[in-house]
Amino acid sequence: MRPYPFTAVVGMPDLRLGLVLSAISPAIGGVLVRGEKGTAKSTMVRALAGLLPEVDVVEGCRFSCDPAAPDPDCPDAPHDTRALRRPARLVELPVGAAEDRVIGSLNLERALTEGVTDFQPGLLAAAHRGLLYVDEVNLLHDHLVDTLLDAAAMGRATVEREGVSVSHAARFVLIGTMNPEEGELRPQLLDRFGLTVEVAASRDPEQRAEVIRRRLAYEADPDSFAARYEDTDAQLAAEIAAAQKLLPSVELSDEALRQIAEVCAAFEVDGMRADIVTARTAVAHAAWSGRTEVSTEDIRVAARLALPHRRRRNPFDAPGIDEEQLEQALRDAEPPEDPGPPDDDGPGSGSDAPAETPQGQQNDSGGEPGGGGSEQQSVGAGKPYRARMFSVAGLGDGAHGKRSRAVTDAGRTIGVRPPGTREGRPHLVATVRAAAPHQRSRGRDGAGLVLRPSDLRFALREGREGNLVLFCVDASGSMGAKSRMREVKAAVLSLLLDAYQRRDKVGLVTFRAGTAELALPPTISVEAAAARLEGLPTGGRTPLAEGLLEAARVLRVEAVRDPRRRPLLVVVTDGRATSGADAVARSQQAAEMLAGAGIASVVMDCETGRMRLGLAAELAARLGGEHVPLGEVAADTLATEVRRRAA
Repeated sequence: MRPYPFTAVVGMPDLRLGLVLSAISPAIGGVLVRGEKGTAKSTMVRALAGLLPEVDVVEGCRFSCDPAAPDPDCPDAPHDTRALRRPARLVELPVGAAEDRVIGSLNLERALTEGVTDFQPGLLAAAHRGLLYVDEVNLLHDHLVDTLLDAAAMGRATVEREGVSVSHAARFVLIGTMNPEEGELRPQLLDRFGLTVEVAASRDPEQRAEVIRRRLAYEADPDSFAARYEDTDAQLAAEIAAAQKLLPSVELSDEALRQIAEVCAAFEVDGMRADIVTARTAVAHAAWSGRTEVSTEDIRVAARLALPHRRRRNPFDAPGIDEEQLEQALRDAEPPEDPGPPDDDGPGSGSDAPAETPQGQQNDSGGEPGGGGSEQQSVGAGKPYRARMFSVAGLGDGAHGKRSRAVTDAGRTIGVRPPGTREGRPHLVATVRAAAPHQRSRGRDGAGLVLRPSDLRFALREGREGNLVLFCVDASGSMGAKSRMREVKAAVLSLLLDAYQRRDKVGLVTFRAGTAELALPPTISVEAAAARLEGLPTGGRTPLAEGLLEAARVLRVEAVRDPRRRPLLVVVTDGRATSGADAVARSQQAAEMLAGAGIASVVMDCETGRMRLGLAAELAARLGGEHVPLGEVAADTLATEVRRRAA
């Protein structure tokens, strides 16, 4: 089936521009495409490969060396002079790819039996001089993202293991797509992408109808549909090739450099990467526009693409850029001889910003409404604090994260996997030990080992995993005291901030007014959890049993859906159960059921006043968890207690 044509995609001007500029100048550092599901992110990326010029490669070279300038350090060197021309490749990296598949690996069997270094290229080698596409890049292991970004920045990939070092060229356009609802990239990884583009489905019925019309036509007859756009795709490909040729001739004047520096300084970005990427993007945009000198418009476009994910922001804020601040910075940075437009109604002012600007699509809502009346009120959270790490006891199965001890495919070697297990990296010493006793019976004659597949042993490695932290929060009327709820929310936000840094999965169950609700299904998007918590209303009776039963249901479902994540249940309540005649008995039964399932738990006691019933302590005992009185644990130590007791 022919790929969907690039020029057939409806709308998405910013995504289109970001991809084109990265294709013109791979030195920009690639594009991160952020957006909700079903917005043609993957479709446009796959279609882009067909627009790139063909490349000349050395025939037989597995690393796609250029015949005009072959890499002297290529593992396949020396090369012959034969060359062939082929289309630029689009290499897709699956989320579950192992490190060996990405960077390549050594053939251990040949190394031991023949004494030769046989390097098997990975996806980085296949992507050289083409495109490397990572869908759902935010779900990829952090160390793999680091590897990809390092290779994209340096233009080379280096593999060092088992005492052998191999290096090869790896210059490619890196494109990642992600759905922010499934979790954010860490800021230090986000910064490594050259450009970022926010996409969202159009709300215009006519445009949405056209999207459906074209998609159905493509699925009915892909070849005929693609043929309708051959000319426009060919024209765009020719324009990209022309811009690539013009790129070295574009001049970046000192005035333009100062303007770029002042704009980046105005947004208080850290480091110098933002300035460099903005400059490269402005040069690429000038070449795309057919100009040989960078203008203010080029800098404006570059800043909109290069700065949103680099500005200073709070941990739970989404990347974005203030259009008015950008225009003001551009005006302030213009040289005296070229004054900027009037402040009132100049072109490009914040009030007249184009509708298609990615940041113009942001929702300006401050969060969920808390409602009104005495039965429903929302109390804001106190300021979150830096929390200490906690971990689940034992050795887990290695869900992606950086919290608890686990068996992983990266980390320090702690042993050897059972014979017959072919996972992870080969263990050289254990393999030799397994083969050594059989050398005489196998008729060994010479220096090489006689190796059988059954001799291969693989390393058992210990690293860190992420966990599922499920909050079960009492939002009934007894919790409605503003100071108390503010303290509780600040503590939970602190745990969420730590979960964001440790790559945990989080969920939120609330109970009030006779019912329990899964306010946020388990997700790695802690930003969504923070938003739900901020707008959490309180009021009504206390259905404690319903809250615990809903938490148990969520954990059962999650154990099937994501069995590698070990859970911790954090119950935030004063222990009262006032919904129904048998509320206390049902709460006790629910707690004992959770304890019987082996769920680790912590009960945060929010009871206040002189006369205390000790209900939360009793609940903790039935859960088999730890009781932590909130009155004895200040907001800055609440997270410490959860971390200390996570077994």
